[in-house]
Amino acid sequence: MKDQNQNSFGEDLATGFSASHTLWGAVKTGKLFSQAAKGTAAGGPYGAALGALWESRKHLGAAAAVLSFFLILPVLFLLLLPGLVFNGLGNSVSPADPEHPLLNSELAIMENCNEISFTLNTILTEGLENVTSRIETDFAASSGDGMEILNPYEESPIYNANLFIAQYCAAKAEDFRSISISNMADILRQNKHHLYSFQRREELREITETDPETGEETSTTETWLIYTIVYNGEAYFADQVFSLTDEQKELAGNYAENLSLFLGDGLLQSLDSWTGNSIPSLGNVQFSDGVTEVIYYNQMDERYAGKPYGTDHIGSSGCGPTAMAMVVSSLSGTIVDPVEMSQWSYENGYWCKGNGSYHALIPAAAKHWNLPVSGCTSSEPQRILDALSEGKLIVAIMAKGHFTKSGHFIVLRGVENGKIKVADPGSYNRSGQLWDLSIILNEASRRAGAGGPFWIIG
Repeated sequence: MKDQNQNSFGEDLATGFSASHTLWGAVKTGKLFSQAAKGTAAGGPYGAALGALWESRKHLGAAAAVLSFFLILPVLFLLLLPGLVFNGLGNSVSPADPEHPLLNSELAIMENCNEISFTLNTILTEGLENVTSRIETDFAASSGDGMEILNPYEESPIYNANLFIAQYCAAKAEDFRSISISNMADILRQNKHHLYSFQRREELREITETDPETGEETSTTETWLIYTIVYNGEAYFADQVFSLTDEQKELAGNYAENLSLFLGDGLLQSLDSWTGNSIPSLGNVQFSDGVTEVIYYNQMDERYAGKPYGTDHIGSSGCGPTAMAMVVSSLSGTIVDPVEMSQWSYENGYWCKGNGSYHALIPAAAKHWNLPVSGCTSSEPQRILDALSEGKLIVAIMAKGHFTKSGHFIVLRGVENGKIKVADPGSYNRSGQLWDLSIILNEASRRAGAGGPFWIIG
């Protein structure tokens, strides 16, 4: 009987999920709740989804029936997330957590997310192998004397997992029952030649050879082909891999935003209140109250806020480059301001349109400026304290809390009486306060990539 109820509830959820896929322009959370609150009497897809869920109440027991209306709203919100995080909605429970409903199982959702990340990393690695093979074929057909491959993604693939998931699910809007991690993997593998492209330029190199017997040097000029691997980006995939319509692209964008909010992964690194405003120039600000003197930059400073970061602006999306500008300027002996760091991030593929920066920006920029860097987790508080006591700086990606409503990079710059000193690129005031380590640890992103949520530098 339990299995029968579970399957029936799964069918009802699937019905609601199907209806939710028609909500093209209303996936945003605020509009969702305002419409859903009208109930089934409103009709339309909202009513259909709510009605399907309400009908499922008989499978939830008497107690749940009393609270069903209050349960419908968060469930409907979950239905407006990309279904892949639940590995589809064919079942009401997951083998990873059979004792709890799938939609209410953090364990099942996190396991699915981890599997998605692993799958994407695997396929993107295969994509790099594919583009390398194409480069070798191109060189073999050329008259070049030698070749060199520049691969910015050698350390790890760079991608926006949320958009990958969102685009895939938007593409499956009319076939939601087939949504699964394995199906997504199949589609991406069939299109792995679209993941990366390459750019080629010629370079004349003077090659000097020494005769081992006579010691005589002979110089010749060779033509070398320099190949740069380029990640085509999620906007390209929307057209070439998933063949999304304009409506589906809009849905995918909304899916991605909802997913970032749901996971609290810090990918949306933006100041919600930024509308082109700035603060007066702070001038040359340095924090000298720690082991390391820190050169401070603020992304809202009028010198930087309106400057471009890709097609975005430093004021809205440049917390990552601004944080790294502070670190590099303070530790390397080379002054790099937020404008220069933003340009470097953009040119090297670490800008994420509308979402700030890929987390990989932090270790990549540190290595580019010859600074030692290592990742650190929230379960290593003593390591964080020790690093700060030694004069190292730590970049942290924060989720919703004291520092941000979405996601935000900050710099940990010292420790005093067990409390943490920060350099917040979004707030000079917060930078002058001492913070409990527990706040930093608890609000650090749980879904950070590239070795985060903390990066120890120096």
